[in-house]
Amino acid sequence: MREPRRRGASRRHFLRSAAGAATVAAGAVSSAPARGANERIGIGLIGAGSRATYHLETILGVASAQNVQINAVCDVWRKAGEAAAEKVKKSAGNEARTFTRFAELLDQKDVDAVVIATPDFSHGTILAAALDAGKDVYIEKPMTIDVGSAARAVALAKEKARVVQVGTQRRSDGHFRAGAKAVASGELGAINRVSASVDFNEPRWRRPTSDLLEKDVDWGAYLLHLPKRPFDPKMLRMWQLYRETSNGMPGLWMTHFADALHMLTGASVPSSAVALGGTYVWKDGREHTDTFHAILEYPQGFLFDWGMGLGNAAGGHFTLHGTKATLDADRWQVRRERSSQGPHPLAPEPSASHMDNWLDCLRTRTPTNAPIETGYQHVVATVMAAKALESGRRQSYDPAKKTISAI
Repeated sequence: MREPRRRGASRRHFLRSAAGAATVAAGAVSSAPARGANERIGIGLIGAGSRATYHLETILGVASAQNVQINAVCDVWRKAGEAAAEKVKKSAGNEARTFTRFAELLDQKDVDAVVIATPDFSHGTILAAALDAGKDVYIEKPMTIDVGSAARAVALAKEKARVVQVGTQRRSDGHFRAGAKAVASGELGAINRVSASVDFNEPRWRRPTSDLLEKDVDWGAYLLHLPKRPFDPKMLRMWQLYRETSNGMPGLWMTHFADALHMLTGASVPSSAVALGGTYVWKDGREHTDTFHAILEYPQGFLFDWGMGLGNAAGGHFTLHGTKATLDADRWQVRRERSSQGPHPLAPEPSASHMDNWLDCLRTRTPTNAPIETGYQHVVATVMAAKALESGRRQSYDPAKKTISAI
């Protein structure tokens, strides 16, 4: 049964919610013994595209200080894997083995932890396999694009006592930490609405495919559980456009804002969601909308509206509206209601490198800034929004059954 809707959640309720979220995160503490400073940690990289290359370079930059070593790289496009291995050799001096099948990388005894930065549709499958193999994991967002695989991953991480960092890096940002404290203190009053949007007017997804030759790609490895089909370089390089390989704007972009909302308010999962969208600008054969808007209701008593458009360069906004004040999470200012005083800035908390935080936690076996439970929360929110758009019906989440269904 859904919790009854309550308007105007009290400060006390939000403090309890924030404390509850902290308790959930604390549950991710690994029971495995802490690693000594002299014990080198071996890392495998699954995916070697642009985002993975960013992670690779970050790890290489702190490898000596953190006493970690990249021992293996996996990518279905052999040239990408080889290029990543060459970066490792040039920077660290060791030979990183290359694979096109992630299961082979997971079999390597000197790989203690993995970074997963593959197309969204593969996250759930690879994450579960890595956890089941006893590896610690850094998983790019969205953690998965279905609730079932997210729930399975949470259970596996607990069972195997694994340290997981979800790639929602705003949880390591000092501004968001300061914002969460401001909300928990009651400065904003009762939160009743949160609003966010993103707009840009350029085809960021459009990437060349002429260099992708079938002989260089392990196409079967790429497809994983998808139905077999002829080699399609566009589906590999521009997977964001297809229903089978992503859930569109909710997973690709809304994830960041839903997760930040949960961090700032202490809320965890929405109770219901509606959405509308369409392809109004980019008639390029895409299967996902280029204009999208969702409204989610949270059991704490507030609405979250999130929109995105690919036909306007207005930028965006992110605001939390309370009975006493409004928090602008783009400018990090608080504007008090019915006050002649201007907005005052928030003093940021110290920021941390999201990757460094994960590497630290691999050694200490303490919770990361974005533990796996937070990934489950953003999966629920974004999958609800995606299902609402696809079905044209309001979606409801059942926290007891961990299921989403149409109302």
